[in-house]
Amino acid sequence: MDARTIAAAFTAAVKKAPEAIYCKTSTGALTYGQAAGAIQSLADELRAEVEGQPVALILPNSKAFLIAYFAALFAGGKPALINHGNPPATISKLLADLKPAVVLSDQTQPDCTTRILNDALVEDLVKPVDLATLIDPSTPQDVGAIMYSGGTTGLPKQVPHTNVAIVATMERGDWGWRTGAEEVWLPVAPFTHIYGFLMGLTNPLMRAGAIVIPERFQPDLIVDMLADEGVTIFGGGPPAIYQAVMSSAKFSDAHFPKLRICPGGGAPFPLDVHKRWQAATGLKIYEGYGMTEIAPISINTEENGVLPGSAGKAVPDTEIEIVDLETGDRVLDLGEAGEIRVKGPHMMTGYTGNPEETAIALRHGFVYTGDIGTLDAEGFLTITDRKKNVIFVSGFNVFPREVEELLLTHPAVSGACVVARAHERSGEVPVAFVTLRADVNADEIRDFCAENLIAYKLPAEVIVLSQMPLTPAGKLDRTALQDSLSANG
Repeated sequence: MDARTIAAAFTAAVKKAPEAIYCKTSTGALTYGQAAGAIQSLADELRAEVEGQPVALILPNSKAFLIAYFAALFAGGKPALINHGNPPATISKLLADLKPAVVLSDQTQPDCTTRILNDALVEDLVKPVDLATLIDPSTPQDVGAIMYSGGTTGLPKQVPHTNVAIVATMERGDWGWRTGAEEVWLPVAPFTHIYGFLMGLTNPLMRAGAIVIPERFQPDLIVDMLADEGVTIFGGGPPAIYQAVMSSAKFSDAHFPKLRICPGGGAPFPLDVHKRWQAATGLKIYEGYGMTEIAPISINTEENGVLPGSAGKAVPDTEIEIVDLETGDRVLDLGEAGEIRVKGPHMMTGYTGNPEETAIALRHGFVYTGDIGTLDAEGFLTITDRKKNVIFVSGFNVFPREVEELLLTHPAVSGACVVARAHERSGEVPVAFVTLRADVNADEIRDFCAENLIAYKLPAEVIVLSQMPLTPAGKLDRTALQDSLSANG
């Protein structure tokens, strides 16, 4: 890609296709030229206040989010992407830590200078763009986005990404999910999440693609949009999203005539999800792997190989190693499970103001992912589990994904999550939460597990849910399920 900054990538798309649709919601569409005019208006308004300073974005996926992000960049600010779904108390703490010059949000944020913005107000900003004066003030080494990592057990950590790292991220995403002219993207993950950032904000720019933005994630709505909006790329994200779409009453009769690329990421995909999606649509899910600190890390591709259940092979100029869990220093042999560490040109340089966490995550020039996985002789990476999710039963390690994969082979089970519960004698025992597509009781499912699992891997209890809890990023919320066990003793 010729552009060296994310703002320059946007300008290139405007010059290439000013009349092409840039983004579309239920309230209407903006062309690239119209969006550029709105961005220029807002950037001119903000420049004196934000130049060189953090600018907080607290907006849902929307036209307003896209305009706010690029306006912050063209004004010389550092956009910080705060998930709109965070509770007010968390937002307040993040803003206190960030100290933004301005907050761009759809509601006033206490103790901060807030510029209210929403899709209706964006219409007031649209004007003919003057590309001669729409100047990108940033350099490749300037911050192009401040993202947030973690937060399930404490305040999310700031991860500043430079323009050069974001451009490298874009190039590696396009290496994996080869896109062409006139693509129509349907992202569902929040733009504040690294996956939503890739699918909804950065990579559509590379060939001036259109972004259709759902008001919310609702399976029936997504099915309708896939069918009616000419979507070619479904930025589905984690397996829970694909499972929910397939659970829609509209799904079995729907046809997606233009859909051709179905990326997956954010969590390991059970084989059952791959099989059911391909059987229903005729399309593969091209699973990849990444994290806020570095993404993508690996992707399944037709050119380099597809192995269902794996996260694919390393993206260009990226090194993946599997190291021992105890020290993280010893590189393991092929096929051995250990912690995944990775390095590449698109990796973070550290967490802002957090040297302790930085020292844990960045060692020997690698990002230590906290994920457990294996590499095979062909270079395919398979994610076994999160390091922190390992369940220790009487001295044995139980990887939840193994039990979840088995549960999903039961014809009545549509979703599964296995977490640990403290146990007086064993230390911990696994507990399985499931959702069902057919009527069956928990005892029958446990008996099924007993037929297929060694005793220490057997769920001590199977709990049936009407639906799985999801995080704001659309991932299965293991923490909520874990907390529910603690709350109920």
